[in-house]
Amino acid sequence: MKRLKLLILLAKKGAIGEKVKITLRELANELGVSPQSVLRLLDEMEEEGLISKDVKGRKTYVEISQGGLAFLENLCDAISEVLYNGIIIGEVISGIGEGAYYVRQYSHLIREYLGFDPYPGTLNVRVLFPRTVFDALCGVRPVVLPGFAKDGRTFGDVKAYRVRIGDVEGAIVIPSRTVHPPRIAEIIAPVCLREELSLEDGSRITIRVVK
Repeated sequence: MKRLKLLILLAKKGAIGEKVKITLRELANELGVSPQSVLRLLDEMEEEGLISKDVKGRKTYVEISQGGLAFLENLCDAISEVLYNGIIIGEVISGIGEGAYYVRQYSHLIREYLGFDPYPGTLNVRVLFPRTVFDALCGVRPVVLPGFAKDGRTFGDVKAYRVRIGDVEGAIVIPSRTVHPPRIAEIIAPVCLREELSLEDGSRITIRVVK
Protein backbone atom coordinates (compact mmCIF):
# COMPACT_ATOMS: atom_id res chain seq x y z
CA MET A 1 0.00 0.00 0.00
CA LYS A 2 2.84 2.41 0.84
CA ARG A 3 4.50 1.68 -2.49
CA LEU A 4 1.26 2.39 -4.33
CA LYS A 5 0.79 5.67 -2.47
CA LEU A 6 4.38 6.63 -3.24
CA LEU A 7 3.97 5.77 -6.92
CA ILE A 8 0.84 7.92 -7.16
CA LEU A 9 2.60 10.71 -5.28
CA LEU A 10 5.51 10.61 -7.73
CA ALA A 11 3.07 10.78 -10.63
CA LYS A 12 1.45 13.86 -9.11
CA LYS A 13 4.89 15.45 -8.81
CA GLY A 14 5.43 15.06 -12.56
CA ALA A 15 7.74 12.02 -12.60
CA ILE A 16 6.25 10.84 -15.89
CA GLY A 17 8.37 11.18 -19.01
CA GLU A 18 11.25 12.79 -17.12
CA LYS A 19 13.20 12.51 -13.92
CA VAL A 20 12.18 14.96 -11.21
CA LYS A 21 14.14 15.95 -8.13
CA ILE A 22 12.64 14.66 -4.92
CA THR A 23 13.52 15.00 -1.25
CA LEU A 24 13.15 12.05 1.06
CA ARG A 25 11.96 14.24 3.90
CA GLU A 26 9.17 15.83 1.83
CA LEU A 27 7.94 12.46 0.61
CA ALA A 28 8.19 11.07 4.14
CA ASN A 29 6.04 13.87 5.52
CA GLU A 30 3.38 13.34 2.86
CA LEU A 31 3.33 9.57 3.41
CA GLY A 32 3.59 9.73 7.20
CA VAL A 33 6.72 7.56 7.36
CA SER A 34 10.42 8.12 8.00
CA PRO A 35 12.88 9.22 5.28
CA GLN A 36 14.63 5.88 5.72
CA SER A 37 11.37 4.09 4.91
CA VAL A 38 10.96 6.19 1.76
CA LEU A 39 14.50 5.31 0.66
CA ARG A 40 13.80 1.63 1.22
CA LEU A 41 10.54 1.87 -0.74
CA LEU A 42 12.30 3.60 -3.64
CA ASP A 43 14.95 0.88 -3.71
CA GLU A 44 12.29 -1.85 -3.72
CA MET A 45 10.30 -0.10 -6.46
CA GLU A 46 13.43 0.25 -8.58
CA GLU A 47 14.18 -3.46 -8.18
CA GLU A 48 10.63 -4.26 -9.28
CA GLY A 49 10.98 -2.08 -12.38
CA LEU A 50 8.39 0.50 -11.30
CA ILE A 51 10.78 3.47 -11.24
CA SER A 52 14.26 4.49 -12.22
CA LYS A 53 16.32 6.83 -10.07
CA ASP A 54 19.63 8.64 -10.11
CA VAL A 55 21.49 9.91 -7.07
CA LYS A 56 23.80 12.83 -7.75
CA GLY A 57 25.52 13.89 -4.59
CA ARG A 58 22.77 14.64 -2.12
CA LYS A 59 20.10 15.01 -4.81
CA THR A 60 17.78 12.20 -5.92
CA TYR A 61 16.00 12.16 -9.27
CA VAL A 62 13.15 9.74 -9.93
CA GLU A 63 11.06 8.80 -12.97
CA ILE A 64 8.22 6.31 -13.18
CA SER A 65 9.28 3.61 -15.61
CA GLN A 66 7.26 2.07 -18.41
CA GLY A 67 6.50 -0.82 -16.06
CA GLY A 68 5.27 1.61 -13.41
CA LEU A 69 3.02 3.40 -15.88
CA ALA A 70 1.59 0.08 -17.06
CA PHE A 71 0.94 -0.86 -13.42
CA LEU A 72 -0.97 2.41 -12.84
CA GLU A 73 -2.98 1.99 -16.05
CA ASN A 74 -3.97 -1.57 -15.16
CA LEU A 75 -4.91 -0.46 -11.67
CA CYS A 76 -7.01 2.38 -13.07
CA ASP A 77 -8.81 -0.03 -15.41
CA ALA A 78 -9.50 -2.45 -12.57
CA ILE A 79 -10.84 0.29 -10.29
CA SER A 80 -13.02 1.69 -13.08
CA GLU A 81 -14.44 -1.76 -13.77
CA VAL A 82 -15.35 -2.20 -10.11
CA LEU A 83 -16.71 1.29 -9.44
CA TYR A 84 -18.22 2.35 -12.76
CA ASN A 85 -20.18 -0.84 -13.42
CA GLY A 86 -23.49 0.72 -14.26
CA ILE A 87 -24.65 1.39 -10.71
CA ILE A 88 -25.91 4.87 -9.80
CA ILE A 89 -26.78 5.84 -6.23
CA GLY A 90 -28.73 9.04 -5.83
CA GLU A 91 -31.45 10.92 -4.05
CA VAL A 92 -34.75 12.10 -5.43
CA ILE A 93 -35.16 15.84 -5.94
CA SER A 94 -37.83 18.06 -7.46
CA GLY A 95 -37.39 19.18 -11.04
CA ILE A 96 -38.18 22.55 -12.57
CA GLY A 97 -41.50 21.39 -13.99
CA GLU A 98 -40.57 21.07 -17.67
CA GLY A 99 -40.25 17.29 -17.77
CA ALA A 100 -43.91 16.60 -18.53
CA TYR A 101 -43.91 18.95 -21.53
CA TYR A 102 -40.87 17.39 -23.14
CA VAL A 103 -41.97 13.82 -22.44
CA ARG A 104 -45.21 14.55 -24.27
CA GLN A 105 -43.31 15.96 -27.25
CA TYR A 106 -41.05 12.91 -27.50
CA SER A 107 -43.64 10.31 -26.49
CA HIS A 108 -44.02 8.93 -30.04
CA LEU A 109 -40.26 8.41 -30.28
CA ILE A 110 -40.05 6.89 -26.80
CA ARG A 111 -42.76 4.44 -27.81
CA GLU A 112 -40.99 3.61 -31.10
CA TYR A 113 -37.38 3.40 -29.85
CA LEU A 114 -37.76 2.31 -26.22
CA GLY A 115 -40.94 0.29 -26.46
CA PHE A 116 -43.13 1.88 -23.81
CA ASP A 117 -45.63 4.70 -23.41
CA PRO A 118 -44.00 7.13 -20.97
CA TYR A 119 -45.65 8.60 -17.92
CA PRO A 120 -45.90 12.37 -18.64
CA GLY A 121 -43.14 13.47 -16.32
CA THR A 122 -39.61 12.66 -15.22
CA LEU A 123 -38.00 11.54 -11.98
CA ASN A 124 -35.06 13.78 -11.14
CA VAL A 125 -32.23 12.22 -9.16
CA ARG A 126 -29.14 13.92 -7.74
CA VAL A 127 -26.27 11.52 -8.33
CA LEU A 128 -24.27 10.72 -5.19
CA PHE A 129 -22.17 7.96 -6.78
CA PRO A 130 -20.28 7.95 -9.08
CA ARG A 131 -19.18 11.56 -9.51
CA THR A 132 -21.38 12.26 -12.54
CA VAL A 133 -24.09 10.60 -14.60
CA PHE A 134 -21.61 10.16 -17.42
CA ASP A 135 -19.20 8.11 -15.29
CA ALA A 136 -21.87 5.45 -14.81
CA LEU A 137 -22.88 5.49 -18.47
CA CYS A 138 -19.32 5.27 -19.78
CA GLY A 139 -19.07 2.49 -22.35
CA VAL A 140 -22.84 2.07 -22.69
CA ARG A 141 -24.30 2.74 -26.12
CA PRO A 142 -27.38 4.96 -25.92
CA VAL A 143 -30.59 4.73 -27.87
CA VAL A 144 -30.77 7.99 -29.80
CA LEU A 145 -34.19 9.60 -30.15
CA PRO A 146 -33.78 11.70 -33.30
CA GLY A 147 -34.61 15.38 -33.31
CA PHE A 148 -37.61 16.77 -35.14
CA ALA A 149 -39.47 19.97 -35.92
CA LYS A 150 -42.99 20.68 -34.67
CA ASP A 151 -45.13 23.79 -34.86
CA GLY A 152 -42.17 25.86 -35.98
CA ARG A 153 -40.00 24.66 -33.12
CA THR A 154 -36.96 22.40 -33.32
CA PHE A 155 -36.44 19.60 -30.80
CA GLY A 156 -32.92 18.17 -30.68
CA ASP A 157 -31.65 14.62 -30.41
CA VAL A 158 -32.01 12.92 -27.04
CA LYS A 159 -29.78 10.12 -25.79
CA ALA A 160 -31.62 7.47 -23.79
CA TYR A 161 -29.93 4.88 -21.58
CA ARG A 162 -32.05 1.96 -20.40
CA VAL A 163 -32.10 1.58 -16.61
CA ARG A 164 -33.91 -0.38 -13.91
CA ILE A 165 -35.04 0.94 -10.53
CA GLY A 166 -36.29 -1.94 -8.45
CA ASP A 167 -38.55 -3.90 -10.80
CA VAL A 168 -39.38 -0.90 -12.98
CA GLU A 169 -37.60 -0.39 -16.28
CA GLY A 170 -37.15 3.05 -17.74
CA ALA A 171 -34.43 5.23 -19.20
CA ILE A 172 -32.14 8.09 -18.30
CA VAL A 173 -32.59 10.77 -20.93
CA ILE A 174 -29.97 13.37 -21.78
CA PRO A 175 -31.02 16.08 -24.24
CA SER A 176 -28.38 17.29 -26.67
CA ARG A 177 -28.68 20.70 -24.99
CA THR A 178 -29.30 19.75 -21.40
CA VAL A 179 -29.80 22.43 -18.75
CA HIS A 180 -29.02 19.98 -15.95
CA PRO A 181 -25.54 19.67 -14.48
CA PRO A 182 -23.97 16.23 -14.99
CA ARG A 183 -24.86 15.20 -11.44
CA ILE A 184 -28.59 15.18 -12.21
CA ALA A 185 -30.17 12.09 -13.80
CA GLU A 186 -33.54 12.62 -15.47
CA ILE A 187 -35.51 9.38 -15.74
CA ILE A 188 -38.56 8.42 -17.78
CA ALA A 189 -40.65 5.28 -17.23
CA PRO A 190 -44.02 3.81 -18.17
CA VAL A 191 -45.32 4.60 -14.66
CA CYS A 192 -45.06 7.42 -12.15
CA LEU A 193 -41.93 6.33 -10.33
CA ARG A 194 -42.67 8.43 -7.26
CA GLU A 195 -46.00 6.65 -6.76
CA GLU A 196 -44.90 3.20 -7.89
CA LEU A 197 -41.84 3.13 -5.61
CA SER A 198 -43.20 5.38 -2.82
CA LEU A 199 -40.50 7.99 -3.38
CA GLU A 200 -40.31 11.54 -2.12
CA ASP A 201 -37.67 14.26 -2.14
CA GLY A 202 -34.61 12.96 -0.32
CA SER A 203 -35.39 9.28 -0.93
CA ARG A 204 -32.21 7.28 -1.60
CA ILE A 205 -32.43 5.01 -4.65
CA THR A 206 -30.21 2.66 -6.64
CA ILE A 207 -30.34 2.81 -10.42
CA ARG A 208 -28.96 -0.05 -12.50
CA VAL A 209 -27.94 0.64 -16.08
CA VAL A 210 -29.17 -2.07 -18.47
CA LYS A 211 -26.30 -2.91 -20.82
